[in-house]
Parts: sequence; C-alpha cells; structure tokens
Amino acid sequence: MKNRIVSWIKTQVKDSGAKGIVMGLSGGIDSAVVAALCREAVGRDNLLVLFMPCNSNPQDLKDARLVAARLKVRSRLVDLSSVYNDFLKILPPASGLARGNLKPRLRMSTLYYFANKLNYLVCGTGNKSELLVGYFTKYGDGGVDILPIADLFKRQVRKLAQELKIPQGIIDKPPTAGLWQGQTDEKEMGITYNELDDILDKFCNNKKQGFSGIKVNKIKKMYNNSEHKRKGAEICRIH
Repeated sequence: MKNRIVSWIKTQVKDSGAKGIVMGLSGGIDSAVVAALCREAVGRDNLLVLFMPCNSNPQDLKDARLVAARLKVRSRLVDLSSVYNDFLKILPPASGLARGNLKPRLRMSTLYYFANKLNYLVCGTGNKSELLVGYFTKYGDGGVDILPIADLFKRQVRKLAQELKIPQGIIDKPPTAGLWQGQTDEKEMGITYNELDDILDKFCNNKKQGFSGIKVNKIKKMYNNSEHKRKGAEICRIH
C-alpha cells in the first residue's frame, strides 16, 4: 500500500511539471501520514509543510511540529488567527458552521499562495471515510491538487500510520477538524469512525449491513447530500 501511494505521488508531481509539494500539517493522523508519504516520494528538500493555526488548540501545533521534526522536513508557521478575526469583523453574524468553514478556506488560500510561489502541488489529506460522507469543507480542505489517501478508510490510515512509525500519541488522538473549541469528528458526525468505516465498506460493496437502520440511513443521507462536494461545479450546457 505504502509503495503504491508513494509511486503515485511521484507520478503526479512529474506529470504536472511541479517542483515539489506543499501541504498543511495539522497535528492529526491524516496529515502526519500524508507528510511521511510525500517525504518519501519527493524528498525532504522538495516538501514544504505549513503550520496554519487559526485560534487553534496549542497542542495541535506542538503535535505538528513533532511530526515535522521526526520527518526532518522544511516547515513554516503562518498564523491565520488575526486574519480570521479581522475577516469576521467585516462580515455579518452567521452560524458556527459558517464561521468555522472560513478557517479551512483561509488555509487553502495560503497553501495555493505558496504553491504558486514555488511551483508546487497542493497535497490534501482527506481519507475515504470523510470524502464519502462529505466531511470536509468545499473549497477549503477539499480544495487541493492531489489526494494520496482518499481511497483509504480511516482504519487503513491508522494501519499505515503504524507502518510509517507516526508517534503513537498522534495515532490515538481524537480526530478533529478544529473548526471550533472542543469539536471532534466523531462527536459532530454522531458516529465512530469504526462504525462509519464498516457501514461505508458494506455500502460501497453492496453487502448486508450489520448496523441499525437508523445509522445506515443517516450515512446514506450524508453520502447523497454531499455528492455536490465530490463533483466539480455544475455547468449549464448550451451545446
């Protein structure tokens, strides 16, 4: 699995004519795994990881720095907190979700600034579990050039993390998008990743479900409602 993904990343970079990869390092397992794969694919001198806190939990930055130090890759801190706070001041009041989604969109803009500056590809960190139910921000963390682990369920990412020797504390850390204080993926979705992976695996392979109809129907609804996130913008065809 690891070798296949590394080879795929090499091909994407070569075919695009890019000189390297830029990506965000959040302190979570997905970005740690992707950083390790990218380092192996393009080398540490052609990989730039960005720390982009945005009123974030300080522990996340510590964990991200730990991963970058372990991998010995180039890193840069771009603190978006003040930009985010100033942006909200000129916008009308809105829901927590609307405010939270500004964070990954600011990070996307930052990543593409560096990508344009360096002629790098922007590498995303989304996994299959999240992408199938739309658990990502459109034109935020979903706004990337390549997605190396997008065909891996969360449990497969954990297994790969062990193989790549990602620090155990990061592997065991509750996944969070950091959109607001105390937010975790499982709490927001109302289902554990283990349950989600099992339901999606059976759903994708037309197998009999082993969970309650309520949970299965919830995931099917999330899948159907998020189809627009996995497609490009709709085009009004005239010809």
